[in-house]
Amino acid sequence: MKRMFAMLLAVGWGAGAQAADLLGIYREATTADARYASARLQREAGQEKVVQARAGLLPSLTASAGTTYSSVDATQPLVREYGYNTNSYSLQLTQPLFRAQNWVAYEQGKLGTELADLQFVAAEMDLIVRTTQAYFDLLGAQDVLTTVTRLKTAAGEQLQLSKKSFEVGTVTVTDVNDAQSRYDIAAAQEIAAQNDVNVKREALRVLTGKEPPQLAGLRTGVMLAQPQPAVVDSWAQAAQDGNLDVQAQQLNTSIAEREVARVRAAHLPTVDAVASYGRSHATNGSSGNPSEGKTWSVGVQASLPLYQGGGTQSKVRESRALSDKAREDLETARRAAAQSARQSFLGVTSGIAQVKGYEAAVLSSRSALESNRLGYQVGVKINMDVLNAQTQLAQTEQQLAKARYDTIMAQVKLKQAVGTLSLKDLEEINALLER
Repeated sequence: MKRMFAMLLAVGWGAGAQAADLLGIYREATTADARYASARLQREAGQEKVVQARAGLLPSLTASAGTTYSSVDATQPLVREYGYNTNSYSLQLTQPLFRAQNWVAYEQGKLGTELADLQFVAAEMDLIVRTTQAYFDLLGAQDVLTTVTRLKTAAGEQLQLSKKSFEVGTVTVTDVNDAQSRYDIAAAQEIAAQNDVNVKREALRVLTGKEPPQLAGLRTGVMLAQPQPAVVDSWAQAAQDGNLDVQAQQLNTSIAEREVARVRAAHLPTVDAVASYGRSHATNGSSGNPSEGKTWSVGVQASLPLYQGGGTQSKVRESRALSDKAREDLETARRAAAQSARQSFLGVTSGIAQVKGYEAAVLSSRSALESNRLGYQVGVKINMDVLNAQTQLAQTEQQLAKARYDTIMAQVKLKQAVGTLSLKDLEEINALLER
């Protein structure tokens, strides 16, 4: 009895619970998605690049200490043997005055930190895209399951009617076999559709770390807007400049160019200001009297590398080649961004056209269904005609929903291609869902 009461309570709660929306799923993904968490930690690590590079410009302080035991075996003027300890410690302060490679490394560090920030923004956009894709993939799979379930039910009704009609001799066995075939096909399609729903639910669960709840669907008659500006070349040009992969590659190119300067600077002299303080204490093994000493020194040290076995020249050639490679990668990124923008733009415009076409087809299919039902009632149509009309309507409604989902995803990917996708865009999509 208690178990039955608990089940009834759960059913009642589920029926009254509000469906989860896209924004809620995204917020859960920001705390549960492993890829996003990895990007956040990568950004934290990237913040240290500029700190590490700046250390090469700041003074360094080194402390050292030691103790030494010495044993002396003397023969002049007297034969004797003794030992003593020497304890010492020192501090050395070094301030780089001229180290060209360190300055270049500092500039690289700043660019590296900027790159880490940019990559995290790209990860945020990627999470928005993945969440939206998983959300509408599940809605689409559920739509397909609903459609095939309706068709299976209709086919089952037609099968039972055919069997009864065959018993009274109004239809042939061929009609019964045809109805059985339709039902079997619908049953197989339902199994496949249910499996696809399970797969799509699992994909969403990977993002949020929990079993997906009931999802809010698109409102009936949702209107989707055309891209503005409505010129594909404008979006392609914007992607070549604003795409985050392009911006990241621009930073990589700048880092690679500075690497050439940093490696070449190994030919230049280095100048450091050095100050040191030392103190030693020794026990005099021969006289028994201890001795102490203190030393101070302040000065400037300069060094000039003359020959390193050809290694420096080799590194310069290597860094030049990598710099050229980075520029080619930048051009590749620009072309890929423009292509992605064009594809997404065409996906939006063609998708909106498809939505309008399917909307008209739904109206036509509904009219056809009503006509076939009326014809069946007056005897000019058979039940199979009604079933075919029901099938046509259900499939057209499902195709209309898919066209809307695909168009929304094209809009999201278009914004991602030009580097402007943000939480605001997700909120606008969320406003299209049922409440």
